[in-house]
Amino acid sequence: MLSLDQALTGISGILVTPYDAKGDIAPARLAPILDRALGAGLHMPVVNGNTGEFYALTTDEAATMVREVAGLVAGRAPLLAGIGRGLRDACALAKASAAAGASALMVHQPPDPFVSPRGIIDYVNAIADASGGLPMMLYLRNDAIGTKAIAELCARPGVKGVKWATPNPLKLAEAIAACDPGIVWVGGLAEVWAPTFYAVGARGFTSGLINVWPERSLAIHAALEAGDYKQANQLIAGMKAFEDIRAEEMNGTNVTGVKAALLALGRDCGPTRPPSAWPLTSSQQARLDAFIAANQLT
Repeated sequence: MLSLDQALTGISGILVTPYDAKGDIAPARLAPILDRALGAGLHMPVVNGNTGEFYALTTDEAATMVREVAGLVAGRAPLLAGIGRGLRDACALAKASAAAGASALMVHQPPDPFVSPRGIIDYVNAIADASGGLPMMLYLRNDAIGTKAIAELCARPGVKGVKWATPNPLKLAEAIAACDPGIVWVGGLAEVWAPTFYAVGARGFTSGLINVWPERSLAIHAALEAGDYKQANQLIAGMKAFEDIRAEEMNGTNVTGVKAALLALGRDCGPTRPPSAWPLTSSQQARLDAFIAANQLT
């Protein structure tokens, strides 16, 4: 198994949350998806991320997911577990994730309308204490807190990396320069943005594509690690249609596109929960079907 430091510079594969016919979580349905992704070389699976509909799950469901996914991974790779929402829920989930055997926590940036930078520091510290000191990756979707606050967060004990999910590479470069060089900056906007983020110092990237086509994600990562931007961009061009579908309706089809592709490939993980869109429109589905056919996905 890769070390956590090695895995952070690889692909953080954000797993979907499967549901059964009643709409209840059905984590066992992830088994073939995980087996294929890990077999392709996935560096680190992620449970309870946004592609896993984290905010559509109850805290109990999220705790069940991390326990079950840890069992499915069975020590083959480090497991990153998403943590977030209200402080008490976040701390309860941190404890559950540590007990399940997660290697590290991915701390979702609080979406509360009244968030202060210093309040986020208190939030992260409380989660670290609740987990017993598990390493943490901070998930940054809004860089408006400023470089100074980002540097203060990264100086917290146990922070190993940042998932940078804002389309601002110059601010990313600024944050990298302001922080300890030991922090790993992970491209948090999937494959399409990975070359841009790599160019200013990021390593690795997050991916929802790994649920459907992990081999392509791993090939993109290998090209970027080799510094072959031309090859990486060619590989990205061949999967961009998938990401374009996911980005529609204010990103409301982000998970929809992944689950619709899994359904088409015979790996039904159920629909998405509202307020995510479900199903794809007829136009979106036609483009998805064309993408699957053109790339001979199975």
